[in-house]
Amino acid sequence: LIRHRFLAGGAHTAIMAAMAAMTRAPGRLSQRALLSLARPFSAGAELKKTLVHAEHVQDGGKMVDFAGYSMPVQYTKAGAPHTLSIIDSTKWTRESASLFDVSHMCSIRWTGKDASDFVERVTTADVKGLAMMRGTLSVIPNESGGVIDDTMVTKCYSDEHGEHVYQVVNAGCAPKDLKHFEEQLGKFGGDVKMDILWDSRGLYALQGPKAVEVLQRLSGVDMSKVSFGESLWMTLEGVKCLVTRCGYTGEDGVEVFVPEDAAVKVWQQLREQPEVRLAALGARDALRLEAGLCLYGHDLDEDITPPEAGLSWVVGKARRDPASKNPFLGSERILAQLNDRSLIKKLRAGLMPSGGPPAREGAAIETAEGQVVGAVTSGTMSPCLRKNIAMGYIEKPFNKKGTDLQVVVRGKRYPATTVSMPFVPTKYYKA
Repeated sequence: LIRHRFLAGGAHTAIMAAMAAMTRAPGRLSQRALLSLARPFSAGAELKKTLVHAEHVQDGGKMVDFAGYSMPVQYTKAGAPHTLSIIDSTKWTRESASLFDVSHMCSIRWTGKDASDFVERVTTADVKGLAMMRGTLSVIPNESGGVIDDTMVTKCYSDEHGEHVYQVVNAGCAPKDLKHFEEQLGKFGGDVKMDILWDSRGLYALQGPKAVEVLQRLSGVDMSKVSFGESLWMTLEGVKCLVTRCGYTGEDGVEVFVPEDAAVKVWQQLREQPEVRLAALGARDALRLEAGLCLYGHDLDEDITPPEAGLSWVVGKARRDPASKNPFLGSERILAQLNDRSLIKKLRAGLMPSGGPPAREGAAIETAEGQVVGAVTSGTMSPCLRKNIAMGYIEKPFNKKGTDLQVVVRGKRYPATTVSMPFVPTKYYKA
């Protein structure tokens, strides 16, 4: 899954600077380094707060401006169990379970007899082909086939709303996404209603090999038959919550949608479990990059198509008919690329530099002869591999696995080889 998402400029700069400090002090990322490098919001800034903002502050969260929200980049309370370096937090997620607040993301509920048709118009998802309580990663394309946002779409059922479509979009993209949906609703004209569920609920990601074990213990619900991408209703702290087995770390795990009146209690309940540690933006970015997942605004944007991003699979098979009565926006270009790969001139690829500092976004990718054939879109030092990793868009045929290239970092050239992604094996659960 691509998820989570667009980092606002200040927050992304803070995280990248923190990760850079991590490479200079490989054993750990010091609290002093993070505090000096992060760019917190000014005292006068009016940022949105999630329902568990006070919990973050109480646990020593270093708060930054993240897509207009006050969110923790790391927890720094001296001596507290949740105070981990980015390296240690990343490793904890891979070995146990980490709890992330992703309530800044925007949830949408689509109802009405034409809801599925509308969502199929504005995404590449085969909504009608989904089994009940099953979701899929998708994208919201523009009319030229570029990506407005990446998104999770689920065919859902509840006693209150019956059959409907549940969707989650990125916080940084939500304003333009919602404007786009409003414009398309005006053109669509069918029976469909958009309910925005944003700051009135909690949305938490519990990630790692022990995440499901924790949730089963708290809920008494057996999840052994629930595969990655499937959802179910579950009672936590006496309240029905929508639980989806998904995530943005490459690990098994869940995202939990919690009604407002129980949001703090459920967060506290999850946080207090012995297997669980709080995790924040720094670890989240490292985890998603190790898993080879895209970050919107960096690895995806409105000029990049799904086939170019290596995301052809987000276009459902039932959506690939050029003669469809309900084609998704941008289908002409996207389907043309799917049918004729020669139309694709560049592709997203993984890179493994063999030395030097990490290649960050914008670093040139060259052949050994100095020909520029691409650019890095994300890069870091992998906490788990202890090696530099990166991804970027590379011209064909230089994107092929095993191609020897070089990256330009601070004016110096370092050897790099194209590799398959993910960099760290993913562990998505299939029942």
